[in-house]
Amino acid sequence: MDLSKILSIAGKPGLYKMVGETKNGLIVESLTDGKKSPAFSHERISSLKEISIYTESDDIALWKVLKELKEVQDGKPVDNPKKASAGQLKSLFKQVIPDYDQDSVYVSDMKKVFSWYNLLLEKDMLDFSEQEAEEKELEEGSGELEDGSREPEDGSQEPEDGSREPEDGSQELEEGSDKTDN
Repeated sequence: MDLSKILSIAGKPGLYKMVGETKNGLIVESLTDGKKSPAFSHERISSLKEISIYTESDDIALWKVLKELKEVQDGKPVDNPKKASAGQLKSLFKQVIPDYDQDSVYVSDMKKVFSWYNLLLEKDMLDFSEQEAEEKELEEGSGELEDGSREPEDGSQEPEDGSREPEDGSQELEEGSDKTDN
């Protein structure tokens, strides 16, 4: 599932799938009822890919939370998160993310995550193979050198002063040089 195309829009309930772009916004389709509508650039639109949950150590990506929730729930929906008590929600959230930041993650956030999970589960959109493959690729090696620069793809090394020789073997003229081809 490509989480970058699944959107949350502030002030609008549910989740939306991006289906197109306009000059000043997006065309979105509600995952709840399938209706298409415009979402304008001045609205607070967040893709689920860029949302994360605060923990005591580091933030955790929403897809990992949803994946863990699916495992904890054995692939079943969360029982009506909007009517559950704060204690029930916190208990379930603690099972999913034991070290979540209790000062920064509110019960309303938990309800939202559980509601999104239920909606994505209902629409059979909880396949995280893309995200897992992407993460594995990043872990295996990103091609970065120790100083943070990227290694050239052809395996050659760049000189430390940043200059490069032309690939055809000729020498480039320096600015102000008296050498000219006649």
